Amino acid sequence: MIPLAVLPFRRARCACGIGFGDRMLVVLTVMLVSSAHAFAQAPLTLADAQRRAVERSRMVAAQDYAASAARDMAVAAGQLPDPVATLGVNNLPVDGPDQWSLTRDFMTMRSVGMMQEFTSSAKREARSARYEREAEESLAEKAASVTAIQRDTALAWLARYYAEAMLGVIAEQSRQAQLEVDAAEGEYRAGRGSLAEILAARNALILFDDRTSEVRRKVATAKIALARWIGNDADAPLAGNPAIDKIRVDPATLEADLVHHSDVAVFEKKEEMAAADVRVAQADKKTDWTVALMYSQRGPAYSNMVSLNVSVPLQWNRSNRQDREVAAKLALLDQARAERDDMLRAHAAEVRAMVAEWENDRERAARYKRELVPLAKARTEAVLAAYRGAKSTMTDVLMARRNEIDVRLQALQLETDTARLWAQLNFLVPADDTGMSAGGNHAEEMQ
Repeated sequence: MIPLAVLPFRRARCACGIGFGDRMLVVLTVMLVSSAHAFAQAPLTLADAQRRAVERSRMVAAQDYAASAARDMAVAAGQLPDPVATLGVNNLPVDGPDQWSLTRDFMTMRSVGMMQEFTSSAKREARSARYEREAEESLAEKAASVTAIQRDTALAWLARYYAEAMLGVIAEQSRQAQLEVDAAEGEYRAGRGSLAEILAARNALILFDDRTSEVRRKVATAKIALARWIGNDADAPLAGNPAIDKIRVDPATLEADLVHHSDVAVFEKKEEMAAADVRVAQADKKTDWTVALMYSQRGPAYSNMVSLNVSVPLQWNRSNRQDREVAAKLALLDQARAERDDMLRAHAAEVRAMVAEWENDRERAARYKRELVPLAKARTEAVLAAYRGAKSTMTDVLMARRNEIDVRLQALQLETDTARLWAQLNFLVPADDTGMSAGGNHAEEMQ
């Protein structure tokens, strides 16, 4: 037997026709190019990615514009209606000797006037408050957008992080598989191996290359998803190891904490806006008076006149109009409350299920890391030692190697699933009121 550790370096060729030396040259070239690019970019932490995503988001800016518009409308709604200027000619003859004359008939008048509707202060305050609630709803939707951006950015960052970790595991195993190909070929030339072992070793190497291609596709897809949020910085090297073993959700106080959930907060603001609509409808039951003042000029032989008019709407069918409007707004308020309560219950059930799944995945991932991965590695080393001592075959080595990489990839997949649940649970609400603290409280957790 020839120990794998002392196999000579040679330009062995696999079934695909690429020599080991050529393969290593390509790998080294790629590593040098990647390293040069990495040095040119600062490491990207999860907190930095979230902050850049929030700063880059146009949806957050859109909600700011909506809130600003609602506040301007609140100021406008608190003002009296604009006065109305009137100009006119009254009682102009259209036939007879005074036809079309503005001065000969005593009833003909040229009038100028001003009319003002005096909306009650209660109505104006109610309408202004309604727009203030609309502004608050826009800010709640902004917080929900920030939360979604932080969560989705974290999911994209973690997807790339663990895809690259899987790529590293496969690359390590691929290097070992190449050494095993060399060992099988050496054994065959020495008359101690078989052609079947060489073909099996080459087949394992090709399978590792195929897995490498698959995981590289996942890395590329994860980069595209991350670029959706942070742009060109998605190619920067990742830094930091996410602390996915702690979450901010406390199952004991879940219902109270979920009141601050971004989606629930939006529905709470919708409820407040529905209540404001009720107050507007109740204020509209009181009529507004309109006062009109008019000055009329007649011919030189007649006196000029001043007119003062007051108009008041007659709510003669209040039970079927104003009262119905109030009842409709009250029904919409009840609808908003029911939708909020239902969403709160749905989120509570969903979050409890996610917490249970996260705890289970974390437990399983710890078991893999503590027991199964070391056992698989020890088995590979034991079979390899037996192979060096002519007590096992290359097929046994390949099976042990395949089992080890499967176990390591399963451990990484479990950790990936745990990290995804951690991101969804940890970013149910914005990290702070500004939605920009992803680099604050969680920055320490990322170290």
